[in-house]
Amino acid sequence: MLVMRPWSAYELSNEVRDYLSQCLGRRAETSIYQEPKKLVEHGFARAKIVAYGRRTRTVYSITPKGRRALRRWLDQPSAPPAFEVEALARTVFAEYGSREALLRTLTQLEHDVAAMRQKGTALSAQFLGKVGVNSQRVGIAGVALRLYFDNFALLENWARWARSEVEAWPEEWPELTPEQAEGFRMLLTAMTEPPEAPTAPGSDPCTSGRIAK
Repeated sequence: MLVMRPWSAYELSNEVRDYLSQCLGRRAETSIYQEPKKLVEHGFARAKIVAYGRRTRTVYSITPKGRRALRRWLDQPSAPPAFEVEALARTVFAEYGSREALLRTLTQLEHDVAAMRQKGTALSAQFLGKVGVNSQRVGIAGVALRLYFDNFALLENWARWARSEVEAWPEEWPELTPEQAEGFRMLLTAMTEPPEAPTAPGSDPCTSGRIAK
């Protein structure tokens, strides 16, 4: 973030929470506030006290050593992706609770993801307003946002499908039917197949303008 422009710790915390939470996971705000200080200790950033109205605040900016460290990090292999959905864990152990509890979990997931998608759409519009549609950042952000919004669609669709499945079950947990067994076999087969080719650029919501609406 510092490579883009100087920030205060408060601004950095807001930016990470709004724009990077989907790729960095949940971070306690107290730990985010400590990160700039750690960067200064390692010589990756410098701190400057500036006037802010009647008060002062500390603003952090990147150093040449910090830019070199960033480039080294970008050249290294990335860690495997992490997948954290508490509703999925609750689904795995749902048989030890009630059918109604599982339905509430799936309904909540669908509503939560819809709210996250709406917030992401609004933040994307704010981003375009900040940098302008001709900025180089828009193309880079568009590539990242494709996964961001595809993930929302995946979770919403799964929650909606799972809820309809559970609603069709009897009050007691059902035994696996031959149809479900065949569906499970087909799912395992599909998992071994290569993913579908990406859609054409013109159909991408990041390049067609739908995200900004």
